[in-house]
Amino acid sequence: MNWTRPADLRAQVQKLWDRGELLAALVADESSFPRRLALKVPTSTEMTDRFDDVRAWIVELRAAEHCRIDMRSFAHRVFGSNEVPQAVWVDRLEDAFAMIGKASEVARFQALLESTRRRQPALLAWLSKRPLRALELTDQWDRLLDVVTWVLGHPRPNIYLRQVDIAGVHSKFIESQMSVLAELLSLAVPHTQSDATGGGSAQFAFRYGFRDKPIRIRFRALDDKLGALRSAPHADIALDAASFAGLDIPAAQVFITENETNFLAFPDVPNSMAIFGAGYGWDALAAAQWLRRCNVFYWGDIDTHGFAILDQLRGRFEHVESLLMDRATLLAHEAAWGVERDPVVHDLPRLNEAERSLFDDLRDNRIRPALRLEQELVTFGWLKAALDALPRR
Repeated sequence: MNWTRPADLRAQVQKLWDRGELLAALVADESSFPRRLALKVPTSTEMTDRFDDVRAWIVELRAAEHCRIDMRSFAHRVFGSNEVPQAVWVDRLEDAFAMIGKASEVARFQALLESTRRRQPALLAWLSKRPLRALELTDQWDRLLDVVTWVLGHPRPNIYLRQVDIAGVHSKFIESQMSVLAELLSLAVPHTQSDATGGGSAQFAFRYGFRDKPIRIRFRALDDKLGALRSAPHADIALDAASFAGLDIPAAQVFITENETNFLAFPDVPNSMAIFGAGYGWDALAAAQWLRRCNVFYWGDIDTHGFAILDQLRGRFEHVESLLMDRATLLAHEAAWGVERDPVVHDLPRLNEAERSLFDDLRDNRIRPALRLEQELVTFGWLKAALDALPRR
């Protein structure tokens, strides 16, 4: 028998809870109740042929708590007129909560709802959109409201998060709740107090005017004549982005590589330097205007992500050339081929014709499915030969 049972009715209401609809109705102070639930009833034939089963089913269904059963008359040729269910209703939101045993959760949500209405009503929209997430944050909610209130009272403070002085709130709490705070502040903070170009938790400090630890750019000279430190001309140096931008290294060529070992082992090249491309975005390099007069080469993995990074870098420095990201290098290292996870599928408009042809073959699995060649697997001799073939500058 697949007739609707009380457990099926509760499952329907549970789905409403799981979608957040029931708690969202508390935020809006309105609901779609009375709400009719789906009801699978016996067919006319079943009511005739299985009358005792139907009668037991009716008794079971009418015993279901917190819902109302609408009945209709059914004339049985043997047993005469009978009442059978034709619809099931949950009349009130409170009945829905009781039906699935959510009294304690509702009480917690109502407490944080009232606190939000009183302290930061702009955040009610977030509670309506993500009520179950709010329930998970019950113990942290008042502190989250404290942070929102503080930010509103200290627009673009130009201090580190460690310097935020809120009773019971430390910087580690703010850092651990960064993604939630980013969502809340986007609703509460006026646009005039935030920088919309910094979205999400990763750009939290930038968007709301906090100081962030400086991005460091790591580089080394590949020619003694370019050594930034005369006593250690090949030193592995890391500078904050602003200090790096303030340099004016007279390099003719700059090689950017994403692999640390390749960065450290990069051979000497006259009038050249190497930059380790891991750990910072290209915006940090873009401030170094002196790089625009250098010939810049990017050496990344031969896979769709490698070409996507190259495309992104050209968005900052359009004159960047790729190094060892060509078909000949790929085919010469077939023994080292690997598998790329989650390949890039969108078009990359800044690739040249040869790069785009190889990218398309990788993206469309024309050579081998999910093919990649990691840059550190390219032989050192192959690198030396490529460098020797570059025009001397």
